[in-house]
Amino acid sequence: MFSGIEDRVIDIVDTFGYIGIAVLIILENVFPPIPSEIILPLTGFLAGQGRLTLAWVIVAATVGSVIGALVLYFLGHWFGEVRIYAFIRRYGRFFLLKEADLDKANAWFGRHSNKAVLIGRLVPVVRSLVSLPAGVTRMPLTSFVIYSAIGSAIWNSILVGSGWALGSRWEQVSQYANYLQYAVILAVLVAVVLFAWSRRNEWRMWFVRK
Repeated sequence: MFSGIEDRVIDIVDTFGYIGIAVLIILENVFPPIPSEIILPLTGFLAGQGRLTLAWVIVAATVGSVIGALVLYFLGHWFGEVRIYAFIRRYGRFFLLKEADLDKANAWFGRHSNKAVLIGRLVPVVRSLVSLPAGVTRMPLTSFVIYSAIGSAIWNSILVGSGWALGSRWEQVSQYANYLQYAVILAVLVAVVLFAWSRRNEWRMWFVRK
C-alpha cells in the first residue's frame, strides 16, 4: 500500500511541485479516504532529501487544507438548516432524533464554533467533517478560514515535520496516526452506543407501534 501511494505522490510532486501537494491535500479533505497521514510525512521526507523546501511544503499543504475545508463548508452552507430540519422531521424517528436534539447541537456549535473548528482540524476523521456543521450553522466565513488555517497548519507541521525528522522511516508516522484514528472511531462508536442506550425506552415504544 505504501509503495503504490508513495510512487503516485512522488510522481505528482515531481511534476507539479508545491501545487501538486496543495491539490493532493484538497482531495484528502474532500475525500477523507485519501490519507494525509501518508502524503504529508512523505513530502516531509522529500524535503529532508533536499528535493523540497520544508516551509513551502507546510504552506502548500495548509493552503490545500483550507481550500478543501471551504468546499465542505459551502456544501454545508448550501444544504442548510432548513433541509436538515426537514430530514429530521421526516426520518428522525428512525434514528430517535428530534428537532430538539438538532437545536441543542446548533446552539452548542454556535457558542463554540471557533474552538470546534480549531480543535476539529487536529483530530483524524473529524478534521474534514467539522467543516459541514460550520457551513450549516453559517459560521462567519472569515473566522472559519482563520481557525481552519491555524488548525491545519499545526496538523500539517506535525506530520510534515515528523516525516522530515524520521527520514527513511517516515512510514512510522502513518502507523502511529492510524492508532489515533482508531481511538477516535472507537470514541464515536461508544458515543453512539451511549446515545442509543439513553433512548432505549423510545426504541421499545417504536418497535411496539410497528
